[in-house]
Amino acid sequence: MTIIASLLRDAQLPESPTARLDVELLLAAALGKSRSYLRTWPERIVGTESAQVFAGYLERRRQGEPVAYILGQQGFWSLDLEVAPHTLIPRPETELLVELALRRLPLEQARVLDLGTGTGAIALALASERAGWQVVAVDRVPEAVALAERNRLRLKLANVSVRASHWFSALVDERFDLIVSNPPYIPAADPHLGAGDVRFEPSSALVSGDDGLDDIRQIIAMAPEHLSPGGWLLLEHGFDQAAQVRELLAKHGFEQIESQEDLAGHQRVTLGRLTC
Repeated sequence: MTIIASLLRDAQLPESPTARLDVELLLAAALGKSRSYLRTWPERIVGTESAQVFAGYLERRRQGEPVAYILGQQGFWSLDLEVAPHTLIPRPETELLVELALRRLPLEQARVLDLGTGTGAIALALASERAGWQVVAVDRVPEAVALAERNRLRLKLANVSVRASHWFSALVDERFDLIVSNPPYIPAADPHLGAGDVRFEPSSALVSGDDGLDDIRQIIAMAPEHLSPGGWLLLEHGFDQAAQVRELLAKHGFEQIESQEDLAGHQRVTLGRLTC
């Protein structure tokens, strides 16, 4: 006979920096309960089948698989999203991109584009906050397009359309009031690609050339053809890339350029406005 408290005490995840949280999330999922249930009922008996499911989850986590992929879901903004190994896992720091977009474009009616949408996290968060916005979410990976559409349907956000497009390739002659993107920005030789959760995430959504800026260069160069006058471009990037991104924006005619820090004090989002 096994009780909740014993499973929580004995579970070991020595390689995880968030071991306690991981264990609680995995056990709650195995039981079909909330994390608060674990604390409220620590003496409840855990059935054999649930204990086996939990053991399987733990072993996958010990092998380094992210909790989000094990459970198939991840919270972002105020939303619960389905996730899968062909898309990046939405991360809390990307919420800064959502905050800045909402702040820079306080319009009730607007056309907004999310490039490389993955799970749809950014597009769906924006649409959930601005019912009058028409948000277009694009991705070049068919599985990501299908996943983002499933999330859209489950969240019942009718003001989002999900399309297949490699950046702007399927958006000929379309213009937007705001374009936002969390593109690949990691250099190909970055040693962090072989460690932690990113080992399990798709390299195509992480790596962008020798310096990590190939996709950002392409987006910035093409964005003026798809922005309305006064439109904004907001880009997430690496912690040490802000100065380069600002230079690229200036080169392509953007103004009111600035970089914003995340909660860790790193400049992680850079934005600019096309005034003509």
